[in-house]
Order: sequence, then structure tokens, then C-alpha cells
Amino acid sequence: MTRAVIFDMDGVLTDSEPVINAAAIAGLREYGIDPKPDDFAPFVGTGEDRYIGGVAAQYGLRYVPAMKRRVYEIYLEILPDMIRAFPGVHELLRALQAHGVRLAVASSADRVKVEANLRAIAVDLDGFGAVVVGEDVEHKKPAPDIFLAAARKLSVPPGECCVVEDAVNGVRAAKAAGMRCVAVEQSFAAALLEPAGPDVIRRTLAEVTLDDLGVEES
Repeated sequence: MTRAVIFDMDGVLTDSEPVINAAAIAGLREYGIDPKPDDFAPFVGTGEDRYIGGVAAQYGLRYVPAMKRRVYEIYLEILPDMIRAFPGVHELLRALQAHGVRLAVASSADRVKVEANLRAIAVDLDGFGAVVVGEDVEHKKPAPDIFLAAARKLSVPPGECCVVEDAVNGVRAAKAAGMRCVAVEQSFAAALLEPAGPDVIRRTLAEVTLDDLGVEES
């Protein structure tokens, strides 16, 4: 039986990729280069240092922390007008809370981004027993570290946790952690997600049921 559900953020609760992409382009232009949106694709989900630094390196720039600070300044300015919760987010969170299920968010993004995103989509941070971010773990997905850290903070064994993910590396991380995993096709098609071994695949988060998550309905 599932006692805790751990949500990835980007691609599951909301899609902030267009926001960070626009902010990174604007920020790096201030350093004299003109990156294109597709330049960032190989670095999605790897954390913002790699996301920004990887593209900077492609254009011959040495990455410095000031780049990320500037990108985040722009990100926070444009976020409210660009971000929305995926359909079904608030309904699913309320249903899980009503059934006494513990909740966590585990995202490779930096804390400032995770907390800003959740506030922008009107998701109450106090509803989560744990919020684990990229700075909290040494090894990022597909390593299981971030999900295991969330389980520890919730005081729930990994075998009683279910992860909701949208990315192949996220599914791999969940299974490596010994957790149930529900994948949603909000970023990747089922054909790409299936080899990673999710227990259930649904087209959208709005289609995910308590039964999919392993939660007993009373």
C-alpha cells in the first residue's frame, strides 16, 4: 500500500521549461551571445548550472555563477505571466491529502525555482512533508538519491512510496529507489517511457487515479 506520493515538478505539476528557456536566452544575451531555444534541449532536467553552463560553453563562454543569478532574476520577473498548473493537479493533491497520504516534491531544479513555481500555480508548500531539490543531493536522476532523500524526510520506507514522473531518467530513478512509479506522457510519449519500467503510464496527470498510485480508496 502506498503511504507517500512523491511528485516531480517540471512536466508533472507544471511546465516551466518555456519560462527558464526564455530567461536563459535573455540572460546569456547579456554576455554577448545569442543562444537558440533548441540549444538547451540536451541539458533539460540536469539542473540550472548545467542547463545554463552547457549552452554557454557551446558558445565559448566560461560559466560563472553570476550567469545563473541573472537568469533567475529574469525568470522570477516573467514567471507569473507564463506558468500554469497542469489540469488535475489541485484535485489530485486534495484527494491524496483526504486519504492521509504523505506528499513530497523531488525536483532536480534549484530551491528558488521550485518554490517560486509552486507558489505561482497556487500549490501550498505547507501541504508537502518534504521538498527535495537539486542542491540537496550529490547525484542527480537517474540516480535514486533525490527520491530516497524524500522518503527519509517523510519517514516512509521506499517500498511504500509512489513517484509521479514525466521523464525517462526520473522513472529510472524511481525504480532504482525501489518505488512504485506512475509516468505521465506530458513530456515524453509512452514508447519512450515504457523501457524505463514504470508501473503505470497515463496520458495526463488528470487521468491518474488513486488506484494507479497504489492508494486504497476508503
